[in-house]
Amino acid sequence: MAKQARRTSGFRTERDSMGELQVPAQALWGAQTQRAVQNFPISGRPMPREFIRALGLIKAAAAEVNGGLGLLGKGASQAIRAAALVVASGEHDAQFPIDVFQTGSGTSSNMNANEVIAALANAGRSGKAVHPNDHVNLGQSSNDVIPTAIRVSALIATSEQLLPSLKHLRRTIERQGKALGKITKTGRTHLMDAMPLTFAQEFGAWASQLASAQARIEDALGRVRRLPIGGTAIGTGINADPRFGRNMAKALSTLSGVKFESADDKFEGIASQDDAVELSGQLNALAVALMKIANDLRWMNSGPLAGLGEIELPALQPGSSIMPGKVNPVIPEATCMVCAQVMGHNTAIAIVPLIAYDLLDSIQLLGNVMRLLADDAIAGLKARPDRVREALDRNPILVTALNPIIGYEKAAAIAKQAYKEGRPVLEVAAESSGLSLKQLRELLDPAALTRGGIHEGSGGGG
Repeated sequence: MAKQARRTSGFRTERDSMGELQVPAQALWGAQTQRAVQNFPISGRPMPREFIRALGLIKAAAAEVNGGLGLLGKGASQAIRAAALVVASGEHDAQFPIDVFQTGSGTSSNMNANEVIAALANAGRSGKAVHPNDHVNLGQSSNDVIPTAIRVSALIATSEQLLPSLKHLRRTIERQGKALGKITKTGRTHLMDAMPLTFAQEFGAWASQLASAQARIEDALGRVRRLPIGGTAIGTGINADPRFGRNMAKALSTLSGVKFESADDKFEGIASQDDAVELSGQLNALAVALMKIANDLRWMNSGPLAGLGEIELPALQPGSSIMPGKVNPVIPEATCMVCAQVMGHNTAIAIVPLIAYDLLDSIQLLGNVMRLLADDAIAGLKARPDRVREALDRNPILVTALNPIIGYEKAAAIAKQAYKEGRPVLEVAAESSGLSLKQLRELLDPAALTRGGIHEGSGGGG
């Protein structure tokens, strides 16, 4: 590439199979990258850092494997590997300017990597020049490199960013649930008063949701780790050594510290991206769980006087430009925004080839917001026991516990009267149930009701 260039006033002339064009003089990329820059001035957003890292790791592994197979000279192999690892480290991200909205195969980004790595490998090196296609792309095609880069970047990002944040949030919820566990509160269904439960039970449900989400994501990763590299153009492996794919999986596992496997069917891995779609679907399910948790927190924190006011979230910033003293649940709100974005990404991934950008964006957004939700909302929230107890004492739905003894109809009448008159259900039940105050206190004890079942000694009337 360097030998073909002619420099003129801030630009140099580069040539590819389609002819000549001008490239910025200081750019490490060549003609094919420049054509893509000119063809796709759409969003101004380049490919994500994680994706460029994956491309660098793939090219480094390919140089190592091709060198080991005797298909690439030792000098070229070492130069390409070293240059590719520098790219993977993030030192040259500015040399990857191609828009995320580009050719669906990602050929432009693959050639961007090939050209930049070739330029770096050739810098200060004598002898035969490293060629972007013939050497850096040896044994590869955009059709297997890009699907492999999607899998490599997604698996690394999920392992390094998302799963640690998910586990941290779950542990934080479990700790808070344990700390508040003895406080019994009013449960709700359809946002309406229902039978009581403890904070430990409510928080425990959130933690279980996250544990299930983690298990689903980890199960999906078992399929994401299958790499189609070695299938080259269409899945047949044309121009690649038969050992290339298997050796690439091993080399990438060593370079990244994450386990990869060579896909048994390269045709599937190239022709479809179902594994990435599945992972996106599991991220979507996680987003649904997080939105539920965030909205629960918003309801419980609402008020503090005219809402539920069961908890108090940490005050992080003024909530209004005009109403002094107002504080809003900003972290749960931001969490809901992230969840909506992830849900949108999942739809885009299912329809069009926006997998690399949207999948990695979902992973990063979820990873970041889960840590914020854990550290800046849940870890510092406080319960308001007096407010919780006040609502619980007046909850007419507690009468449900009397169903097995006095029957549904009579219990319903007591509940309606208690609600209408604004009186505790215990007080109304004492007047009309035929049960003693001692019996009623035992039967309607909110803490006992959180354990479910039928009280010993009760029966009849059902």
